[in-house]
Amino acid sequence: MTNQDELLTIPQVLDELGGVSRRTFYRWRQLGRAPVCLQLPNLELRVWRSDLMAWLESRREAA
Repeated sequence: MTNQDELLTIPQVLDELGGVSRRTFYRWRQLGRAPVCLQLPNLELRVWRSDLMAWLESRREAA
């Protein structure tokens, strides 16, 4: 996490992922394949932008 990091809502994460459906995202979570999420006291999920970027980088395939 950096000083410039921000917490993203799940709709923001889905937009960043190019419109992945909410259902797909939650299935990924169930399978342990989603980015690390932070659960707030109101049970809403957030994702640090840095965690999302690290998760995407970890899925990059060699060209």
